[in-house]
Amino acid sequence: MVYAVWLFGISIAFVVAERIWPWRRQQGLLRAGLLSDILYIVFNSEYLGMIFAVVTARLLVLYNPEPLITLNLMSSKPYWLQFAILLPAFDFAQWAVHNALHRTPILWRFHKVHHSVVDMDWIGNWRFHWGEIVVYRAAMYVPTAILGFAPAVLFYYGILNTIIGHYAHANLRVSLGPLKYILNTPQMHIWHHNHPDCGPINKNFAITLSIWDWIFGTAYMPAKPPERLGFEGIETYPKNIAGQWLQPFLK
Repeated sequence: MVYAVWLFGISIAFVVAERIWPWRRQQGLLRAGLLSDILYIVFNSEYLGMIFAVVTARLLVLYNPEPLITLNLMSSKPYWLQFAILLPAFDFAQWAVHNALHRTPILWRFHKVHHSVVDMDWIGNWRFHWGEIVVYRAAMYVPTAILGFAPAVLFYYGILNTIIGHYAHANLRVSLGPLKYILNTPQMHIWHHNHPDCGPINKNFAITLSIWDWIFGTAYMPAKPPERLGFEGIETYPKNIAGQWLQPFLK
């Protein structure tokens, strides 16, 4: 089954869930910025990955790193073992990259797009600049392909990542209980997006697994959500996708 079908089904499920079990005030479906977020989810889910895959394949052909390609260490392993290795390794790498996006000024310019969300819901998971995905993919997808993880394993990892990403950004009053120490949750991730006026910043870098934040001391999860989301200067930040794509290159 193609990823787009899974994405559509997961997204519809979260639209319904947010209407039934909202955690904060219920936000209307036609909120400000919705059109831009729809364009983000279409481009980032369908076209960005395709473009990066073509570029990566072309570079591998040009540079022909034959000894690396033939490593293929994982291809003979059963799928369950590949997944058990891929999930924590890949997720920790994403946690580290996400941390760097906040602490490196030039990378923060691109990541600011994601933090321009002021009305958090599931679709905010997809508001991110294509430039930061170049960083993620370069750091993780090329080594993953070289090591020979099966496409099916990568596919189902992507499905899990999508479900938890939707869930962590959702306006959803559904708690995981003790599993909050393992998986990312809305109650945790909302404090990653808080405005500096409302509390400490650079917390909760979790993507799928929250364990890294608890281990490395970056977890922060008060009982109530912050009163405001965003960053300093968000009032003048572009509100449309064209302006947000251009903004990192302006200063």
